[in-house]
Amino acid sequence: MSLTKANQQLLLKLAKNSIQHVFKTGRPLKINLNDYPAELTERRATFVTLQIHHQLRGCIGMLEPVRPLVEDIAENAFSAAFKDPRFPPLKTDELDELDIHLSILTPAEPILFNSEQDLISQLKPGIDGLILEEGHRRGTFLPSVWESLPESKQFLRHLKQKAGLPSDYWSKNIHIYRYQAEVIG
Repeated sequence: MSLTKANQQLLLKLAKNSIQHVFKTGRPLKINLNDYPAELTERRATFVTLQIHHQLRGCIGMLEPVRPLVEDIAENAFSAAFKDPRFPPLKTDELDELDIHLSILTPAEPILFNSEQDLISQLKPGIDGLILEEGHRRGTFLPSVWESLPESKQFLRHLKQKAGLPSDYWSKNIHIYRYQAEVIG
């Protein structure tokens, strides 16, 4: 489902407003679903990525659709700015330099494979986002990560590390799911 340009701009503005609201009130922005078109109130999984000068400044999201799209964007924007454990909370003087990117995910689907090489041959660089699960370990890379890791084998090795596994780890218990993302911003 591709969003209209108007609704894409509405979501970008909502993400920015959610961050600015915290600076004004100290609290996350509350959403009234009646203020938004129906397509923006459907349950969707999203990630909000913040960058300053093309450097990551925060990224938080959900892999499953657990709340309406506008609520997910507002909450993930707040969390990316103030709750990403990799970064200190955003400061007001960073707002003018902040680039906001939204990723709206399709439902994840399992990839069936019989070896690591078989899996690698099925990946679609630049298109697939991946979720790797093995036991209690889990990691994901959005499709945009292909920009910095363009080779399938390298992409998979780094995803294993993100999930807390060695880059050369392989097991018949690994599960991989793919999704795509509509990127806004």
